[in-house]
Amino acid sequence: MFAYFDVFVGISGDMILGALVDAGLSPGVLEETVAALGLTDEVQIRVQRVRRGGLEGTKVDVVTHTDAGAARHLEEVLALIRESPLPPAVREQAAQVFQRLAQAEAQVHGVPVEAVHFHEVGALDAIVDIVGAVAGLHALGVTRVLASPIPLSRGYARSAHGPLPVPAPATLALLSGVPVCGLDVERETVTPTGAALITTLAEGFGPVPAMVLQRIGYGAGTFDLPLPNMLRLLLGAPVDAPSGLHGEVLSLLSTNIDDMPGEWFGPLFDALFAAGALDVWLVPVQMKKNRPGVVVQVLAEPTAVPALRQVLLRETTTLGLREETVVRWCLPRETCTVETPWGTVRVKTARLPDGSVKVAPEFEDCRRLAEAHRVPLREVYLAALRAFSDTDDEIMAGGSRL
Repeated sequence: MFAYFDVFVGISGDMILGALVDAGLSPGVLEETVAALGLTDEVQIRVQRVRRGGLEGTKVDVVTHTDAGAARHLEEVLALIRESPLPPAVREQAAQVFQRLAQAEAQVHGVPVEAVHFHEVGALDAIVDIVGAVAGLHALGVTRVLASPIPLSRGYARSAHGPLPVPAPATLALLSGVPVCGLDVERETVTPTGAALITTLAEGFGPVPAMVLQRIGYGAGTFDLPLPNMLRLLLGAPVDAPSGLHGEVLSLLSTNIDDMPGEWFGPLFDALFAAGALDVWLVPVQMKKNRPGVVVQVLAEPTAVPALRQVLLRETTTLGLREETVVRWCLPRETCTVETPWGTVRVKTARLPDGSVKVAPEFEDCRRLAEAHRVPLREVYLAALRAFSDTDDEIMAGGSRL
């Protein structure tokens, strides 16, 4: 199952728990998580329906009965998680969230990771927020997590270090490299706990992935804001893939150009690939005033799109570009190495649904060897194909050669 977090106002640990419960997670899973952490006598889960603006959703509060604000070192928190009987995958991911959080705190305060004292984020409620969120996704059978760009509010918030600007410095450190946008609200809407969870668990930030929508959940924040203080969760099944193919959601950027010198395109391609493009190509077109031109098209993961937009606008003469979401279907592929008379060459293989295999020697390897030994590129390429055919019977078993 896919999980997509639509962060239109903010995200925090308790909002994630609320969205999970609202989407169908039994509150008993959270209570079992508390018991697994050995915190039953200290923590209680409270679930209620609330309204925030024009939306109704679920509010989950982690009520503590002891001094949950005591500072803790990372190792103390990890030991609590490590020694619990939770599933290994849950323990591992929850530990990753806290390690990421500790690294952000260490970076902000200029101390070693092992010296970081968790204050608010190390309290029992935050431990339950983090471990409960991971356990909840696991219980729902979620295999892939994605999220929208993260909105950032402004203002000031109280902390153990005194008043801090919103977003908190640790929150910004956690969101480094993540698409963000502005939100005209003077209150903290993205907490360090929420940022640590979403940046650890989500594999990408962008549009809703292709899926069959099955459940929707709204997790309520604590405060009433000018906007509905909710986190929306979309749960769905992957779109059925054609037999033997793997599908992935990507972004396609396009722009038309008819007034740029040809010499500029080489450096443009280099800059786009350096910024994260998966592929770049040109399509010849006839443009207005009968001018010949090209369409520059860039295929990329959604997370790379902000940087690629900047490259296209900075490095070309265009004044705008188009962006769309596409699904790419791929054959399962592997890479092996073969030995030729001139050296080692990597070979890519892809198996078709009928069991047959496509084979392609790595061009750059072949070119490098051809130039180094002053032999025709074609000879190195064909030698790599012969070496693969002679030695890789295991990969070829059960299929014909194409």
